[in-house]
Amino acid sequence: MPGQMKSVVVAEPKGRWELKDRDVPEVGPNDVLVRVHACGICGTDLWISDGVLTFRDFPIVPGHEAAGEVVAVGEGVTKRKVGDRVGVIMAQKFCGVCDFCREEHPNSFVSAANCANPTLTGVTVDGGHAEYVAVDAGGTVIIPDAVSYESAAPILCAGYTVWAGLRRAEPKPGARVAVSGIGGLGHLAIQFAKAAGFHVTALTHSPDKVETARQLGADEVVADGAALKAAGGADVLLHTNSSHGAVADAMNGLKPWGKVVLMGIGTDELNLPALALTSNSYQVIGSAHNTIEHLVEALDIVASGAVTPVIETFPLERAEEAHARASSGDVRFKAVITY
Repeated sequence: MPGQMKSVVVAEPKGRWELKDRDVPEVGPNDVLVRVHACGICGTDLWISDGVLTFRDFPIVPGHEAAGEVVAVGEGVTKRKVGDRVGVIMAQKFCGVCDFCREEHPNSFVSAANCANPTLTGVTVDGGHAEYVAVDAGGTVIIPDAVSYESAAPILCAGYTVWAGLRRAEPKPGARVAVSGIGGLGHLAIQFAKAAGFHVTALTHSPDKVETARQLGADEVVADGAALKAAGGADVLLHTNSSHGAVADAMNGLKPWGKVVLMGIGTDELNLPALALTSNSYQVIGSAHNTIEHLVEALDIVASGAVTPVIETFPLERAEEAHARASSGDVRFKAVITY
């Protein structure tokens, strides 16, 4: 499909998200061309565009939460067809020949981090903040008809992360789940945990988020680990914010044999209480995108109406405004750009 398209381009670290005219990407073998309708802004996008995380040279096209429609398929594609509503996941494909890939691991964030030459949407190759993106067909997932493109976008990373983290923790029926941090990840974690039938306690230091957390489904809202313990404690702590310093405090409310699932990325050091960790047999689990099965489950839960992403939408002409507001934390709770 020849022609031009509008695309967000970041020319340099900490640069503006500028709208540029670029060629529509070509569709190679095993690829699909997706007409993007919506793409969320993830915290990782901000770190990459600021140069905090570096995977390729600038200029870059960010974005790994793209949702849209397949408009062309490349040679060899059988699992997707023109007209399919799809989400584009970050981990498109892996090299298949390095030592890690030869162990035949499933598509996950672990594979993305350990493959010698992965293709990662918006990370190692151009991303979804554009009118069109060409990706490997295996790097897409079908979006249920009941889910809008705008609502699907945040689930492709943020929702995927928290649901996969909850599943990884394997809480028992009747477990108490605590969510630390009420933001892009946390507001979804509360809803997913509640939808799964668990007692949910939200931890936040922001008074203005207390009522919001309750509206999202939290049974209780507390400010710290001591208050969490007084409220009955937690079997699972889903840590979703970017401050590792909050983990040790929140663990004061963790019950024996409890599990801490780290999902937020932070630059500060992670210091854990060794005596409490050992004497209570705590488990600390790192988790992001696990198998694609978990993403499919998350989208189905959204389609059921049990989880609703809280988003602010911006037309493509306001991409820099969306970027600036997301960077400042002035978005409740996910910024989504429409294309």
